Amino acid sequence: GFSIFALFFLCVTGTHVSCSPGPLEDVVIDRYDIPRVCPREVQTGDFVRYHYNGTFTDGKKFDSSHERGAPFSGQVGLGRLITGLDRGVQGMCVNERRKVTVPPHLAYGSIGAGDVIPADTVLVFDVVLLDIWNTEDKVQTRTLSKPESCKRLAEATDFIRYHYNGTLLNGVPFDSRNGTYDTYVGMGYLIKGMDEGLIGMCVGETRTIIIPPFLAYEEKGYGTVIPSQATLVFEVFMIDLFNPKDDIAVVVKEVPKTCTRKTVVGDYIRYHYNGTFQDGSGFDTSYQRNSTYNTYIGMGYVIQGMDKALQGLCIGEKRRVILPPHMAYGEKGTGDIIPGSAVLVFDIHVIDFHNPKDLIEIKVTSKPKKCNLTSEVDDLIQYRYNCSLMDGTLLYSSDHYEKAPITTLGANKVIEGLDEGLRGMCVGEKRVVIVPPHLGHGENGAKGVPSSAVLHFELELLDLQKGVPDGYMFVWLGDSPDPLFPAMDLNKDLSVPLEEFTAFINIQVVEGTGRLRPGMDADGIIKDMFNNQDRNRDGKIVAEELKLKVEEDSDKARHEEL
Repeated sequence: GFSIFALFFLCVTGTHVSCSPGPLEDVVIDRYDIPRVCPREVQTGDFVRYHYNGTFTDGKKFDSSHERGAPFSGQVGLGRLITGLDRGVQGMCVNERRKVTVPPHLAYGSIGAGDVIPADTVLVFDVVLLDIWNTEDKVQTRTLSKPESCKRLAEATDFIRYHYNGTLLNGVPFDSRNGTYDTYVGMGYLIKGMDEGLIGMCVGETRTIIIPPFLAYEEKGYGTVIPSQATLVFEVFMIDLFNPKDDIAVVVKEVPKTCTRKTVVGDYIRYHYNGTFQDGSGFDTSYQRNSTYNTYIGMGYVIQGMDKALQGLCIGEKRRVILPPHMAYGEKGTGDIIPGSAVLVFDIHVIDFHNPKDLIEIKVTSKPKKCNLTSEVDDLIQYRYNCSLMDGTLLYSSDHYEKAPITTLGANKVIEGLDEGLRGMCVGEKRVVIVPPHLGHGENGAKGVPSSAVLHFELELLDLQKGVPDGYMFVWLGDSPDPLFPAMDLNKDLSVPLEEFTAFINIQVVEGTGRLRPGMDADGIIKDMFNNQDRNRDGKIVAEELKLKVEEDSDKARHEEL
């Protein structure tokens, strides 16, 4: 700054330069308080705003902007100030304090100024510079911090949400808020300088924006907080940005190697998610609840963007979806959780999905070469199983028990989908069966089984005993002897006691012409059959008493018709 001072033949005292001008021919400057950082010094043509106290050399005050409560504003070096003060403020920094001693010929000369300043008076000004700008100034931006990855920059017509602190150039704050400022950028909703300074910012970026007065509030200022012709300094932190034309954005993170089916409208899906804003702060997570989010897809049960984002997914897939607010919670947000006009980011992990119209899926993984006998309804079977969720989480297994389970197919002993999946199997066959929840444990789930879970069964048929229809204890595998009683009366004495009846039934079982209900005590079944036919309870069956169950059922039907 010495070249500037030399131009005007200044004598500067204090920390920089001192001289002895003799009779006071030029201004004398005492820079008694200089800021550590001085990015800019006053030059000819600059506009300045400063406070001052004006005194005579004896200390008597003749003027003070402090007392008026309004700093002085004007342009430097163009004769609009008294010459001495014009020279005295050159080279000043914002927040610098200096004492400027002005000789009469550079002040009010031999005329003075009315009754306030006598002729030929030396004046002393104690000045603090508040602001400096020039008509050639432009908006200045400086990035303070920025995310490593910045995939999108704010452009004109984008809608942005940001925090800010606003100060004057000398550091005096004029505005700050707890909530975000939400607005369109580059469309005239903001002062011109802010509209310009926000362009090119990333979400998560912090920058300083310095705006000259003619791109801010100009001569009018703003209320009592922003004076006329004030340079404004904003420290801005970008929270969010989107464009009203934005669609959802999808980033696929992980896809299973095999994906035989993808979600469509009408499917019911179970998924985990983490919900965050664009700055990374979280607002919700299903993991913390230890429970998946379950919903139908494309039917309006979730926000519009999520309804769309959930389509085309595989079981086990992980993806990130970014929802603009017009496809999320809009301008109003929701409660205290999601503010208005917030972009939402969801990291999704699909656990499973199904359609209410789904049947079970069967995939045979191993089958004996000879498969003459297969399981069907009423058969008694023994089987091995592992039951898992579709993400591989094991729920339960027959290996956890001493003995593999035994059940009668079609007897409602197991869930419907498993019962169906066990049909048509050979002993030794292995298969994978996928059971949708409406054929499994449904919306309520079961112990250890989540609500609406698709189940993955690994099955192996260990044993098969052909069964008999419900309500029967014995069936003929072909035509029964006709007439039946003579065949049953093995000793031809016209009566059949329990021992003879038992021997006859066992012969049919051994020869393969008849079958007892499996899984029950054979002697007990035969005794029940005998008692059913021994209608007079005399310990023997005679021809008149003997009736097949089919005939009994027919008689009962006729009776009911009557």
